[in-house]
Amino acid sequence: MKILIIEDERTLADTLKALLTKKGFEVEAVYDGEAGREYAELGIYDLLILDVMMPKMNGYELARKVRSERLGVPILMLTAKSSVEDRIEGLNAGADYYLTKPFDTRELLASINALLRRQGAEVDVLSLGNTVLDLESASISVGERSVRLSAREFDIMRSLMKSGSRNLSKETILARVWGYDSEAVANHVEVYVGFLRKKLKLIGSDIRIEAVRNLGYHLETDSHA
Repeated sequence: MKILIIEDERTLADTLKALLTKKGFEVEAVYDGEAGREYAELGIYDLLILDVMMPKMNGYELARKVRSERLGVPILMLTAKSSVEDRIEGLNAGADYYLTKPFDTRELLASINALLRRQGAEVDVLSLGNTVLDLESASISVGERSVRLSAREFDIMRSLMKSGSRNLSKETILARVWGYDSEAVANHVEVYVGFLRKKLKLIGSDIRIEAVRNLGYHLETDSHA
């Protein structure tokens, strides 16, 4: 499970990141609302944890922006504001849960687990054609045939399956999988797509990763696979 923390108090953000990483989550943290928007719009996170009072874009604005992009990712809002009006504004902006600072870490973990459970089967698997991607085990399977994916392979496959027939550029994949600050280049994407194609063929998948010149990659299903 991938969690994005958007919090301008770096000490708190880094403390939360360490806590959630220890609990087995894959966590990234950014420290202002604009950076949070850019990361959130990658569409690769299972949960957003965001502060209300932040520079460049506050939490309410960010939540509205995420929802305007039709992103259904759960949003847990953290804030020192505790009035009923503030809670209502947060919920109306698109937050799913509202936690007031200071909070008990047990309540934080309970609310995170509740929001992730609420997504149901979508959290556990993604499927296309005859192929299932298990988000818990990072494996891809067709019937009884299954193969584990590396972390990079898994992130690329999940992005492609969520995008369906919509093209993802190499630049978008690089940002989603390697991060904005990585020195990875387009050739890295090509190499890992090659690995995925071999594994899909190995298990008899009817999914094909199609490359479109200058546009990137998308998935297609082949009934004759």
